[in-house]
Amino acid sequence: MDKSAKGYHKLILWQKFQSLLQETYKLVDTLPKSEEFGLKSQMKRAVVSVISNFVEGYLKSSKKEKLRFLEIAQTSLLELEAQSEICLILKYWTDRDYEQFEIKRKEASYFLFRYKSSIR
Repeated sequence: MDKSAKGYHKLILWQKFQSLLQETYKLVDTLPKSEEFGLKSQMKRAVVSVISNFVEGYLKSSKKEKLRFLEIAQTSLLELEAQSEICLILKYWTDRDYEQFEIKRKEASYFLFRYKSSIR
């Protein structure tokens, strides 16, 4: 079922979130088994939180509530930034892995910022 022409699915922001989700899951699968319940789990939860809070905010009718959920999504993006830096510090990821991830995360963050600005 193609939902690309309906609601939030038509937003570029949604596409950026999907791309970040895929990149996150791809890269966390390269983490060592010892991180199964640490970074791996944290990063998956954070990226899912970004998307979930965006969708919940999108559906709210009041501007105040909408912005509250978008703030939570933005906070989860910041959480992902710190976690990706940890992956780099611990040498779980190469510089290239980190840079690829950061491109996706920054794009998602930028489009979320623009979306929030349009609501204000």
